[in-house]
Amino acid sequence: MDSDHERAQQQVTGVVIITLPPSDKPSIGKTITAFSLTDDVFPESNQTQQPEQEQEQNLPTTQIITSPPSSPHNRQLGLSFSVLFFANPRKLLSFLVVSLFTLLLYRSAFSDSYVELRNSDNDDGNPQSFVLPLYHKLGADSELIKLGRFVDVKKEKLVPSIDSVAMGSHKINKLVAASSVVIDSSGTTFPVIGNVDPDGFYFTCIRIGEPPRPYFLDIDTGSELTWIQCDAPCSSCGKGANPLYKPTRANLVPPKDSMCTEVQKNQKPQNCETFEQCDYEIEYADHSSSQGVLVRDKLQLVAANGPITNLDVVFGCAYNQQGTILKTLSMTDGILGLSRAKVSLPSQLASKGIINNVIGHCLAKDVVDGGYMFFGDDFVPYWGMSWVPVLGRKFYKAQFEKISYGSSSLSLGEPDSSMGRVVFDSGSSFTYFTKQAYAELLSEVSKVGFIQDVSDTTLPICWRPPFRIRSIMDVDQFFKTLTLQFGRTWWIFRKRLRIPPEDYLIISKKGNVCLGILDGSKVHDGSTFILGDISLRGKLVVYDNEKLKIGWAESHCTKPTRFNSFFFFK
Repeated sequence: MDSDHERAQQQVTGVVIITLPPSDKPSIGKTITAFSLTDDVFPESNQTQQPEQEQEQNLPTTQIITSPPSSPHNRQLGLSFSVLFFANPRKLLSFLVVSLFTLLLYRSAFSDSYVELRNSDNDDGNPQSFVLPLYHKLGADSELIKLGRFVDVKKEKLVPSIDSVAMGSHKINKLVAASSVVIDSSGTTFPVIGNVDPDGFYFTCIRIGEPPRPYFLDIDTGSELTWIQCDAPCSSCGKGANPLYKPTRANLVPPKDSMCTEVQKNQKPQNCETFEQCDYEIEYADHSSSQGVLVRDKLQLVAANGPITNLDVVFGCAYNQQGTILKTLSMTDGILGLSRAKVSLPSQLASKGIINNVIGHCLAKDVVDGGYMFFGDDFVPYWGMSWVPVLGRKFYKAQFEKISYGSSSLSLGEPDSSMGRVVFDSGSSFTYFTKQAYAELLSEVSKVGFIQDVSDTTLPICWRPPFRIRSIMDVDQFFKTLTLQFGRTWWIFRKRLRIPPEDYLIISKKGNVCLGILDGSKVHDGSTFILGDISLRGKLVVYDNEKLKIGWAESHCTKPTRFNSFFFFK
């Protein structure tokens, strides 16, 4: 008996005894006694922890539920593991540190890992975050590209001044039923719709003026200035989705205002003494343009935690649009400038302490969804993102080391360049490659064997498959993934941005497969790759102007979701 008792003591790793009260005295309550592992032999006094049990022999028998008995080998493993860590605290601490390091390494290295979002419950005047809906625009020309820059104003097209008395009413243009948008009045979450083809662009709704009125604006990370078509009067405007914005003299930004100085800093000096307004003109990469005057008015934003914010912002009152940009204004009212410039809307909000200068957008792949965008950093993931430094002062530009189609490398841009440059541009519907890289890509995709259909003008390159297709997934296996390879994370893991076939191909109305990557030799500086909406879909893209970096992670883009983070990530 003594030897059996000793063996039982050696095999015990922990004991929990639960004593239930008698059925006729439930108020006594149950008794729980727990023993932990020790290297010492149990003292004799501990062998009888509940003397009351010996005195009350008439109590009901206590039912003990145990786990299935383990093999002697497993019992030895469990005992040795416990002795290893509990007997040596340093080994336990080392194990925990290594485990935590491995977790952090995994989370930061793989962009498709689970994304945990930060939760903001600040209501003490600190910077907030704002969530905006994204919608698709029906009937838009899908080959337009933005990347705007301020140019010298053409004097012959100037509106001398805005007369607040002479301005008349403008006929309200309603959205057609097929493209009507319902906005959640709560302002926290919004139903969204959107796609690249055939609609072309993603836009959001903001409210401006007193009282606030809705305006639909194309989101454009490649444009500096936010502008709205306005009755100043308007000499050349698109149909638009809402009534023209109607400013007064009180809304005019004077020429000596710092925002006017910012807009006109690269223009030739002009004699502005006779004017009471700040004129501007923007020319886009597709050679379309917008001309107007700067105004200041109230912008209404609904914070992510509920409060409504009304603040003064400066934007363009655009009265003269020329070129292909007029086609994009059939269902929208203007452009939402999101670049790094001081006059952009995020920069203005950040300068007032309303947000940290961080923006993000998530463009949905699904044809019935649009996605969302946000201002501020409350919805930026703690992990799961791939981050690269941002270059330049205006555009969101980054450098990459390699670009490949499947296993075949493509040229980076300049003939002897060791690094390529890429701009993230939500204002462009499609993606643009440098001339040499584009030619090499065409050579690679032509190996598929599909016949080019020159009669299909949807995009420059369209192929007729030898079988009927209903979605890109029907031909996905014939094409390969494009990969942009950036630097490394912790000198170990390479940061990659992958563009699968469904993110650079579309199906035309003729049922052909069209290449959504275009020749960019005449766009921007000709030596820069441009990632447009088609290749940014299905990704949460974050532009952090505080830390000067761009990040992305795979996402369904249905709506911004909040999760509680671990305490050590707060």
